[in-house]
Amino acid sequence: MKRFLYIGVIALVLIFLVYTIINTTFTYSEGNRAGKLIKFSHKGYVFKTYEGELNLGGVSTVNGGILVNNMWYFSVADQAVADSLSKLEGRDVSLHYKEKLSTLPWRGDTKYIVTRVTEAR
Repeated sequence: MKRFLYIGVIALVLIFLVYTIINTTFTYSEGNRAGKLIKFSHKGYVFKTYEGELNLGGVSTVNGGILVNNMWYFSVADQAVADSLSKLEGRDVSLHYKEKLSTLPWRGDTKYIVTRVTEAR
């Protein structure tokens, strides 16, 4: 009976690991977003990650009819991309991103991982 219990526990752990790996590495969507790079920072308590905000332009309404900027939040995992973004803060940029199903603490706060940046002219 103990043997079946051990096999069951090991099977559950393996299923959880496979699910976690697929859920965090599978790219759900891929695309580009363009706008003005408003904020880019390196933050975190244990895992320092690069996080940014892109103003996509236009405004949207929230409850009560309040107008707010249309912001898009993203993370960066690659140091070279982070260096490029830090130099382009306040400028119009085009960002290529990959959307993951879920996030890992050391990869960023958002599901959107920017992989390439170009300055819009």
